[in-house]
Amino acid sequence: MKCRHFGACGSCTLYKLDYEKQLERKAERLRGLLAPFYDGEIERFASPDSHYRARAEFRIWHEGGRADYAMGNLSKDGNVIIEECPKVIRPVEERMEPLLEAVNASPVLSRKLFGVEFLAATTGECLITMLYHRPLDESWAREARALEEQLNASIIGRARKQKVVLSREFVTEELEIDSKKYKYRHYEGGFTQPNPYVNTRMIAWARERAAEAGGGDLLEAYCGLGNFTIPLAENFSKVLATEISKNSIKAAKENCALNGVENIEFVRLSSEEMTSALRKERQFNRLKGINIDEYDFKCVLVDPPRAGLDEATRELITTFENIIYISCNPETLARDLERLSQSHEVHAAASFDQFPHTEHLESGVFLQRRQINP
Repeated sequence: MKCRHFGACGSCTLYKLDYEKQLERKAERLRGLLAPFYDGEIERFASPDSHYRARAEFRIWHEGGRADYAMGNLSKDGNVIIEECPKVIRPVEERMEPLLEAVNASPVLSRKLFGVEFLAATTGECLITMLYHRPLDESWAREARALEEQLNASIIGRARKQKVVLSREFVTEELEIDSKKYKYRHYEGGFTQPNPYVNTRMIAWARERAAEAGGGDLLEAYCGLGNFTIPLAENFSKVLATEISKNSIKAAKENCALNGVENIEFVRLSSEEMTSALRKERQFNRLKGINIDEYDFKCVLVDPPRAGLDEATRELITTFENIIYISCNPETLARDLERLSQSHEVHAAASFDQFPHTEHLESGVFLQRRQINP
């Protein structure tokens, strides 16, 4: 990828290395962190070099009577005006300049606009959220509706204690995994994997590990909108999937119906609450109608935030025969493996380059319970 803002914009920090060298640098880092627990092959899944990011957030910089996109600079002490961003997927790139032209042509759209967020899908759909430091009125809605038509996109306006949805608040992504297509509604403000191309490879890798788990039932923590849950469900009799976000659970249930999957129960529980429920320390109304005793859990999938697993969840998942751990922070993954490796052995590992041109790295490990020799 070539970008005229390399060295100025703080979004991409590995711009001096060609992409293959970036991948090797990240692979070496992961190999070092996993070395105490695993010395086998680490599968490496690369990203397209450019046009790979389906989510993007830009500040709006007003100067000299003009509005421009801006990002924090590399030295983290100011902003840099952005004239291009070749990492965003085409449906975002195609709308960036026309949107900015419309904003600069309209005092109504530009007044106190301080940010723009894009959420797109490989299907071509695009959702644009415009952020304001002022209340939004009917004159704004009228011009924004015309802009929706011009850009063939959905627009949301946000101001303090105000959200204006002009048409819809989601895009529908379609991913092909193992020759089967899955549809997902990605909502504005909800968490979605930013790189759909690498996300497809992550899900396929997790499906292979789930097949190795050998049936039974699946427990998933941090399930989000069902990104992994839905494609993995066919490997299990039943699935219990938990997530703390009410909006994510809503989206997950919609995505389940959208794909005609019927063996999943999505429940709004934090990882700590999930642990407490499975240990029967507490009863939760949110589990009403679900008999946990009916589940024969053979596998657990966790995809925690950067902080990794809490101590109680680490202890809980050691009771499962198979563990699929997807990590967005290899350092906390290595920390958690110090405990998990006492009872389980790592049988497979992979790196997923969701964020090219940065130090960020996603990874996955598959663990199975150690065999105790008689």
